[in-house]
Amino acid sequence: MERMTSIVFIVNLLIIFTSVVNQTRADTCTDGLGLCNGCDERCKAKHGPSSESNCDRSIGVGLCVCYYQCGSPSPPVQKKCNGGAGICSQRCQGTCCDMNCAQKYNGGHGFCNTLGTFSLCQCEYPC
Repeated sequence: MERMTSIVFIVNLLIIFTSVVNQTRADTCTDGLGLCNGCDERCKAKHGPSSESNCDRSIGVGLCVCYYQCGSPSPPVQKKCNGGAGICSQRCQGTCCDMNCAQKYNGGHGFCNTLGTFSLCQCEYPC
């Protein structure tokens, strides 16, 4: 009986070690970005043009999940700050919002973020 317990213990340790090693070798990261409105645009604005987005509806409400290459970047990552540039409307949508953020914040990028019935221009810029 004790021998069987030892074997089970060793097998469990091996499984845990293998799962930890596989997690550290992973090169794809995920980032939850809230509701699905403008999911792809927000994903690419935050994690670059090589990122991919998916609208996950497994819990009923569509949630945006962004997949991007992760790993240790060569230069240190510059801290990002958030700000706003008004309301998005029919006259001022994604591209307009991005331009407003670039004018308002040095190095800023923006996207329209819809919350309920409001669509706000959200900016991200280096600080």
